[in-house]
Amino acid sequence: MNKRLFSLTCAVSCSLIWGSAFVAQDMGMDYNGPFTFTFGRLFLGFLTLLPFLIIFERKQVNLLFFNKKNFFNLVFIGFLLSVGNVLQQYALLYTDVANTAVFTIFYVILVPFVSFYFFSKNIHKSIWLSIIICFFGGVLLTEFDNLQVRLGDSIAVINALFWAFHIVFISRFLIVFNHPITIACLQCLFASFFAFIPALIFENVSFSNMVLDGPEMIYAGILSSGIAFLLQIYGQQNLSPAPVAIIFSLEGVFAAIFGWIILNQYLNESKILGISLILLAVIFSQLAPIYDKKKYGRV
Repeated sequence: MNKRLFSLTCAVSCSLIWGSAFVAQDMGMDYNGPFTFTFGRLFLGFLTLLPFLIIFERKQVNLLFFNKKNFFNLVFIGFLLSVGNVLQQYALLYTDVANTAVFTIFYVILVPFVSFYFFSKNIHKSIWLSIIICFFGGVLLTEFDNLQVRLGDSIAVINALFWAFHIVFISRFLIVFNHPITIACLQCLFASFFAFIPALIFENVSFSNMVLDGPEMIYAGILSSGIAFLLQIYGQQNLSPAPVAIIFSLEGVFAAIFGWIILNQYLNESKILGISLILLAVIFSQLAPIYDKKKYGRV
């Protein structure tokens, strides 16, 4: 399979799993707080990927892992992942699945700016139009007359900043440390540690409570944290940060659909239009550079 097509397939599959996991994240805080749920799912993600790391990459990364710079990068990526997940959980306390997911994907707007201003990464002109379309799609999904919803939406927007840096730093790190399973596995371990400490301080961490939210935590842990984060990194191997971020934004579309089907969180006409605009932006961001290259011989 073509490498770019493989990465594209991984990115779309990742978005589908992430989108469906928002329902599990919303239902998984009946007995556990945001920090505890985040710790549980990320540690399960680590355990899910650990056998794959041992089988496929242990010999390759044995010496590389002890490089201080690589270790620091993995810890920093884990920190970004942990904060992003915790803020996402807090957003779900105040607003619905569709809004949390779609405002989370405002990282689409932020990734090109992070790539350009921090790393001077050239960006195809189609990305900027796609960003504008995504922005208007997101606006159609919010409820400006509901203060609680606006609070949840605001938390989700702040959360998007951490996801933007996470996506960009993953892409940068893959250039010097191209070991996707190791990155996916160890970022989950470090991220779970960053969530566990505040969980002990601010929440009542109880194994029995974690068992009560077990099905949701297992789904979010094994699939969304383990498998999906690995698919994310494979997706970013052959795709630039800005366009891959737009593909990941499909998680907002999938989350809204699953929230409607499973949680009966109704989608009115404006929300459906917003979802449609985001889907349009995703398609446009992928087709425009290909057309440009064929017509003018450039990207």
